[in-house]
Amino acid sequence: MPDRILIEGGTPLHGEVAVSGAKNAALPLMAASLLVPGEYVLENVPDLRDVTTMCGLLGHLGVSCDGRGTVTLDSTKASSWDAPYDLVKTMRASILTLGPLLARFGRAQVSQPGGCAIGTRPINRHLAGLEALGANIRLEHGYVIAEAERLVGAEVVFEAPTVTGTENLIMAAVFAEGRTALVNAAREPEIVDLADALNAMGARIAGAGTDVIHVEGVTSLTPVRYRVMPDRIEAGTYLIAAGVTRGNVTVKGCVPSHLRAVIERLEKAGLTVEEGPDWLRAACPDGIRAVDVRTDPYPGFPTDMQAQFMVLMALSDGLSTLTETIFDGRFMHVPELCRMGADITLSDRRAIIRGVAGLSAAPVMATDLRASASLVLAGLAAEEGITEISRVYHLDRGYDSLDRKLSLLGGKIWRASG
Repeated sequence: MPDRILIEGGTPLHGEVAVSGAKNAALPLMAASLLVPGEYVLENVPDLRDVTTMCGLLGHLGVSCDGRGTVTLDSTKASSWDAPYDLVKTMRASILTLGPLLARFGRAQVSQPGGCAIGTRPINRHLAGLEALGANIRLEHGYVIAEAERLVGAEVVFEAPTVTGTENLIMAAVFAEGRTALVNAAREPEIVDLADALNAMGARIAGAGTDVIHVEGVTSLTPVRYRVMPDRIEAGTYLIAAGVTRGNVTVKGCVPSHLRAVIERLEKAGLTVEEGPDWLRAACPDGIRAVDVRTDPYPGFPTDMQAQFMVLMALSDGLSTLTETIFDGRFMHVPELCRMGADITLSDRRAIIRGVAGLSAAPVMATDLRASASLVLAGLAAEEGITEISRVYHLDRGYDSLDRKLSLLGGKIWRASG
């Protein structure tokens, strides 16, 4: 029987916790190893199922992948340009191999991606961008097949910001002849991390972190050693854990500027948040106030923090609304939270949350990565019994040792099998 997480809630969390490297930065950096032959070394790589999946996919493509924490990728023998369904179906980030494969080999065949079932996430913006650079794209039997004798720089205007689409186009454009302009590009810190790594390899990328990114094509790159940025979503999850348990938690090794929108909402909700150069401390000395939240592309409130913040609002004093603008199926955690006593009503892309005095333990089931984290937070806050969370493989896709780290803060949380 797969692992389950058991939680006996009601204990305030106290102490310090260190965040791991960011999943959403590590995966594109790993895919970038396909661009040129040689040995890459990535430091601060989180120990996650998605990282293991990416290693498996890269191995199929001829890239050796060794180590934990510090990962060595050797793409000297990479020769395959086919990413099959069996390796792609569990992880949407597999589509990030499309751009570098096309840039290096002039062709790529990548299965349309899987991952969390959190709504429609089309890749049409990736494909339209690659076509603008001169690629011939066709869809056959569930696969994206891309071919180009030579990519040529062009202006690509995204219909809406797309993180993986922006990353794919940056990697495809590094060898394109001339200059590429990505307009209405995503601005997430993970994109800046990818651009910084590619520039260290010899690329010429400017504007990452803004909505217009310029890529001047080069003829060669050199493999590098690079450190993955800290995970801002993991950091935000620990800040909320302090709030829902009425504790006091210091999050170390984070980048506070990456969490401005989250910090602003937490402070409006009544938490006190202190910060230093690479740390944040959150406490909840008084009650939790109800505040409205709307998810938006960075630098707005991140959709990956929506489910966790909903738990905080479920315990607030008042009525709040949480509007999801990014994904159309990202409220699947709501029925599970209601099983634990939350009072949440859904209306299209809006959740109306009436705060309750407390949550109670119950058996619940994770439906996706961030929903898993929300159920852990709810379990930490719940009283009267033990919360049992099943299907926690979702959690292991994106959180490195979350249960262990929470137990070090005083949480009564453990795993069980069978």
